[in-house]
Amino acid sequence: MTDTGTGDGRIVVGVSGSLGSLAALHHAVAEARRTDVEVLAVLCWTPPGEELGYRRSVCPPVVGAGRDAAVARLRKALDEAFAGRYAGARLRCQAVRGETAHTLLRCADRPGDVLVLGAGRDRGCLSRLVRPSVTAYCVRHASCPVLTVPRPPLQRDLEALERGYGLRDLVAGN
Repeated sequence: MTDTGTGDGRIVVGVSGSLGSLAALHHAVAEARRTDVEVLAVLCWTPPGEELGYRRSVCPPVVGAGRDAAVARLRKALDEAFAGRYAGARLRCQAVRGETAHTLLRCADRPGDVLVLGAGRDRGCLSRLVRPSVTAYCVRHASCPVLTVPRPPLQRDLEALERGYGLRDLVAGN
C-alpha cells in the first residue's frame, strides 16, 4: 500500500470473527497507523434463511434480531482482536446487511479505498461450488486494490487437526 499522506481513502476490512478475519483486521489497523487513514471494519449479515427466505416471509422482528446478533458478533470480534484496548488507529465499525462479497465491494467504493480480507480457509471443490470464496470474488470484481492477508499459522494448524492431519505431530510433540 502506498502512503498518500493526505488522508484520502480508507482501509475497508471484512470482519467475521474468524482467525483469518482477525489477522486481516490487525494488518489493516497496522497499515492505518502507518498511513494515517481510517479503518472501516465491516461485518456483513443476512436475515436467518438468507434474503430469499426473508422475502417469502417478511418478519421485522427477525431482521432486528439478526442485526442485533451481527452487532454483537462484531463487538466480540473487536474485543478478541484488541483485548478491549484502543486499537491505535481511527476505527469505525459497521454491521451491514447483505451478501458478504457484494456488500464489501459496495463499502469500498471511494477513491483511494483499499479492501483488506483474510485469505480464508482451504476448502474442497464441492465446498467452493456450493459457496464460492468471498476473497476470490472480491479480487476479481473490486474497483479498488484488494489485499489478502494469509491465514495465521494457528488457523492452518486447527484446520489440519479438523481434517485429521497433523494429529500425529501434535501427539508426538513435533
